[in-house]
Amino acid sequence: MKILAMDTSTLVMGVAILDETHLLGEVITNQKKNHSVRLMPTVDSLLRSLGVGPGDLQMIAVAMGPGSYTGVRIGVTSAKMMAWALKIPLVGVSTLMGMAASLGPVDGWICPLIDARRGRVYTGLYRREGGRLRLVQKEMVVPWKEWVSRVLDPLDGPVWLTGDDLLLHQEWAQSQLGSRLCLPDPEQRLPRPSVIGRLALEWMGRADETGVRERWGHQGIVVAAGESIHRFVPQYLQKTEAEQNLLQKAEKLGAGRDE
Repeated sequence: MKILAMDTSTLVMGVAILDETHLLGEVITNQKKNHSVRLMPTVDSLLRSLGVGPGDLQMIAVAMGPGSYTGVRIGVTSAKMMAWALKIPLVGVSTLMGMAASLGPVDGWICPLIDARRGRVYTGLYRREGGRLRLVQKEMVVPWKEWVSRVLDPLDGPVWLTGDDLLLHQEWAQSQLGSRLCLPDPEQRLPRPSVIGRLALEWMGRADETGVRERWGHQGIVVAAGESIHRFVPQYLQKTEAEQNLLQKAEKLGAGRDE
């Protein structure tokens, strides 16, 4: 089974082709450039270089967020269009889960993070048990200092932070966790589309043809096929700023009417 995996959730854009046993090819860039302009040409270039045609693909995997609203939407929309056109299944994998899995078999707790601005992060807490990555604390958007104090500080043993944004939040974690804090090499912090694809392959056997939502701990991986591809949505974890502003205006308007 050949699978195309893509991740545009952050500044990092990645595309990979893999099968059950091998990573056939992978392209990763970390630049402030428009993913919408570069994604499909990168997919086409990688397929051509490997001699793989679109008809050879049997599954599409995509990082479904959280992350940049625009970036997540670009990846998910492109993946949905390809899966629908090729009539193959689509698997969405949490971006944070992919970051945690990229560390490999480390000992201790794994805390992937993506900056969410205003002192907040998208994050969750993972741990490897029996060779499998397990979600211990569900993914959410939360003030970083609160997360460190409430979730990370009480933990026993090493705590691994990972993600391309960790340098923005490392100082506070270091002050609270001290020697328990572990940081991966820069290369390990980047999201890897091949890891998204590998996680999708692990879950594919658990999906039926109509599309189901499977759970690993509290974490969802979404598998869609056929008509259910149209109902596949990103995992933003919070409303966009525009949506939040509209809600605030509606609440103020409602309060004014009640007076």
